[in-house]
Amino acid sequence: MQTTLAPEFKGTLDGETAAAILRKCVHCGFCTATCPTYQLLGDELDGPRGRIYLIKQVLEGQTPTRATQGHLDRCLSCRNCESTCPSGVQFGHLVDIGRQLVERKVERPLMERLARAALKEGLTSPLFGPAMKLGQLLRPLLPAALKHKVPVSGGVWAHQWPTRTHPRKVLMLLGCVQPAMMPNINAATARVLDAAGIQTLVADAAGCCGAIRTHLSDAEGGLADMRRNIDAWWPLVEGLTSAGKAEAIVMNASGCGVTVKDYGHALAHDGHYAERAQRIGALTKDLSELLPDLVEPLKPKLQSTHVKRLAFHPPCTLQNGQQLRGGVETHLSALGFEIGVAADSHLCCGSAGTYSVLQPRLAYELRDRKLANLALLEPQTIVSANIGCIQHLQSGTPTPVRHWIEVLDDTLVK
Repeated sequence: MQTTLAPEFKGTLDGETAAAILRKCVHCGFCTATCPTYQLLGDELDGPRGRIYLIKQVLEGQTPTRATQGHLDRCLSCRNCESTCPSGVQFGHLVDIGRQLVERKVERPLMERLARAALKEGLTSPLFGPAMKLGQLLRPLLPAALKHKVPVSGGVWAHQWPTRTHPRKVLMLLGCVQPAMMPNINAATARVLDAAGIQTLVADAAGCCGAIRTHLSDAEGGLADMRRNIDAWWPLVEGLTSAGKAEAIVMNASGCGVTVKDYGHALAHDGHYAERAQRIGALTKDLSELLPDLVEPLKPKLQSTHVKRLAFHPPCTLQNGQQLRGGVETHLSALGFEIGVAADSHLCCGSAGTYSVLQPRLAYELRDRKLANLALLEPQTIVSANIGCIQHLQSGTPTPVRHWIEVLDDTLVK
């Protein structure tokens, strides 16, 4: 798709990057078949092809409107369209650029600005933890919409970390909301890795991966988060501390994983950070990528009566963003679990980071459709690989929804 950049975008990083992506689009429309919002709304402008045209118009000098902004806001950034694109259009990168360009030109209403600022600053703030604890104490009194966003407190194991040391060491990002909302995911990760002879290290100065600010059109804030994490991790990556050298950076939230793996792209034009960002991205692994090494050492340590019937929801950030499909199911099956996936496993559940807060009607419609398909598997537990998906799905079902690493940890002989 040929794009004639307006003078204000010629020679700019955003303009030239977007134009290069647009040149790959052949307007075939295959992407619409796998776009959740197009399936729900049936509007061309709420599908990838329509959004591509809207971004192209902005780049060519047309003034965007609130309607333009709305169509881009309704994109889940699930990147499912990329899985069916024959031309390799990087729609995820394009829509981030498009949103940022429109954000500069279209002023949002006050309440929208306040909501987005609260999410951007609140979810990444040190005060989020105490606020979540207060919310959990008051949970019975909260209105249903807010109660859905506040999980019950973790159990006794939620903060129990192993203390042994091992020659093999990995770094783990705790995340910005996970330690407060679902701390057992991080603790269970450390315990399972410990059982397999791998020690988990944490860099205290690391925080949000950068996804929250980036997807809320704060590109510079997102890049600042990325640089901070690189600085925090670098001594452990290089083995410059007494803790030892980490062989990989492990992510147990697939949304963080896809972002950190993309640090090299995000910081490619930063002369000070580009090389280190590329190295950090290359070292980053989703937790499921360690599973092939965990199966054999864990088998003798599992309870003999642990078999559970699981339904796995693969997050978009795992299957589309990281292109990791089938690993969780294959290796949990090898460990004795009965595990299946829903017929619509390729479609987004509607969580999509802050999307379920900003676009609740669409988010809950997608959630309910997803849960209906998962229920057909009659699972004892629904498992996933991203905290956002887990909390969003749990808000609509009495069936337990957990991270697969927690279920695996539960089966270990303690």
